[in-house]
Amino acid sequence: MYARKLVYFTSGLCVEARFRCMASAVEVASCVRSSRTMASWSAEYKQQTHSSKQHGSCRHLSAMSYVMRHGVHSIRTMSQSTLDPSEAKKFQLLANKWWNEHGEFAALHSMNDLRVPFIRDNLLNVHSGRQWGRPLSGIRILDVGCGGGLLTEPLGRLGADVVGIDPVEDSIRTAELHASFDPVLRERVQYRACTLEEISEEEAEGFDAVVASEVVEHLADLDTFAICCNQVLKPGGSLFITTINRTNLSYALAIVAAERLLHIVPSGTHEWDKFISPVELERLLESNCLFVESVRGMLFNPLFGSWSWTQSTSINYALHAVKQREQPQPDHAHTPADPEDHTAETDTRTGAGAGAGAGAGAGAGQN
Repeated sequence: MYARKLVYFTSGLCVEARFRCMASAVEVASCVRSSRTMASWSAEYKQQTHSSKQHGSCRHLSAMSYVMRHGVHSIRTMSQSTLDPSEAKKFQLLANKWWNEHGEFAALHSMNDLRVPFIRDNLLNVHSGRQWGRPLSGIRILDVGCGGGLLTEPLGRLGADVVGIDPVEDSIRTAELHASFDPVLRERVQYRACTLEEISEEEAEGFDAVVASEVVEHLADLDTFAICCNQVLKPGGSLFITTINRTNLSYALAIVAAERLLHIVPSGTHEWDKFISPVELERLLESNCLFVESVRGMLFNPLFGSWSWTQSTSINYALHAVKQREQPQPDHAHTPADPEDHTAETDTRTGAGAGAGAGAGAGAGQN
């Protein structure tokens, strides 16, 4: 059976390669740029990242400036909503199949072997001294696009307080039903049928971490997504994303092979134009004060149904970003003390004013 699938897969790649060669020169050039290795694109703007952190400045780019900076494939509909109704319809039809480990979401089930430790270990680097057996206790996580709770539940079992959100109400009902059989999860996991922008209005700086796994390639507006992530995260909070790069190879494997030949995921699940490269995603996040700490390539083996880490980010990748702890503050010009202010004059003579000012500044910096 696998031999026959591999024959179909190889044939599909040949046909796809012939098709891709007919693409326009602009599209090919864009694909080549987006398939650069991590070393090349990291070096390109590492200096810009350092400069942004040093000066504490973050840029909120408009849609037009972002397109001009990053190219045609960065065009996003500035709808002020992350919800794409056509994507919601796709998952509406699959809402009762989330927990079939051998069905349409089998690859997501096995992805937990990578993404759960990736989230856990990076959070533990920031939040130390946790309880034995509950390493994420006391950490509040927002799981965006949680679906049936495939990632929400294991994070809850690690001790985290998790809020899973999804715009598809039937998926939320599936998640709630599955979690109801575990009394531990009933205490730690909460589900809501809503969008990210809706909860961001209610939960400003309310979460230690935001998880968006296999979600950004289904959203209508990534600019709104980045803004809302910044809004719901506490200063120093973490953002975790797993998604698909936009390269020729990802088109051949994630769409032609996975959807049309091997049927690993339902046909029509992904749209190649919605994929985003690591360099584009990092620039978008950093323009919203979310600075990328690490990016790791992921590879799926269809023969064994398992995932592994890889050096290449040309297909799937995982990203960890951290919200800037201190927001930019405007510079205040120095104004001389009022001559009539005798208190300031006394403090200057005795030195008490300087001491009190330093103490107040230190206290404010610790909050």
